[in-house]
Amino acid sequence: QVQLVESGGGLVQAGGSLRLSCAASGRTFTMNYGWFRQAPGKEREFVASISDSDGRTYYADFVKGRFTISRDNAKNTVDLQMNALKPEDTAVYYCRQVTVSGTHWGQGTQVTVSS
Repeated sequence: QVQLVESGGGLVQAGGSLRLSCAASGRTFTMNYGWFRQAPGKEREFVASISDSDGRTYYADFVKGRFTISRDNAKNTVDLQMNALKPEDTAVYYCRQVTVSGTHWGQGTQVTVSS
């Protein structure tokens, strides 16, 4: 059974950095991994994704140049390095895995950026 566990969230001042990690367990053919976020009162939105086949990455415009998604196949983790954080980046961040059997979500990790 697929399970995703996020870690690395916390409180940081504006301009600071955090690194989120998503640990995937269970054997399945993965198509891509992604990070999404949901702020209070807002819908969940796409942040970044990485293809499992060729490592191609995609980013939302509002994080380009600040966030980097990466994959560690040996550890079976997907990380999101977040630099130059802004108060508007405050949200619960979720890891998503798209496989041939379906889509799976982690429980989320809170990121709070103070001004």
